[in-house]
Amino acid sequence: MTNVQKNAALLTEVADYYSQKLAQHGVTPMGVDWNGSESQSLRFEQLSKVIAPRDSFTLNDLGCGYAALFDFLQAREQDCSYLGVDVSPEMIAAAKERYASASNARFITAAEPDQVADYSIASGIFNVRQGREPPRVLRRL
Repeated sequence: MTNVQKNAALLTEVADYYSQKLAQHGVTPMGVDWNGSESQSLRFEQLSKVIAPRDSFTLNDLGCGYAALFDFLQAREQDCSYLGVDVSPEMIAAAKERYASASNARFITAAEPDQVADYSIASGIFNVRQGREPPRVLRRL
């Protein structure tokens, strides 16, 4: 199996995992495998510290789930153009349904954004290993 095939298989497994979480828990923090809204909110607080105060900015959210980060930014009246990216079609469908009327939000089913932005955030996408061992790190002697 080539690396491309391995990557595609892993992305499919991850998409299925999160689609199952969404089906099980709905549009909630547990639906994106968080243990609750407090930890999710705390993570968003920490991630948003890197965003410089300005009138407006663009943001790519990799592994956006149902777009809870967009909720967080909107609640803080952040003026941003938001792109949500997720490998789970069901997550993207949930995000699109929630924000059908939001002119400053766009969502795509993909493994990477289709645009350059002022900020790109990847929160939680490295947490699901699907039974795989982490890669070995080579150390200099």
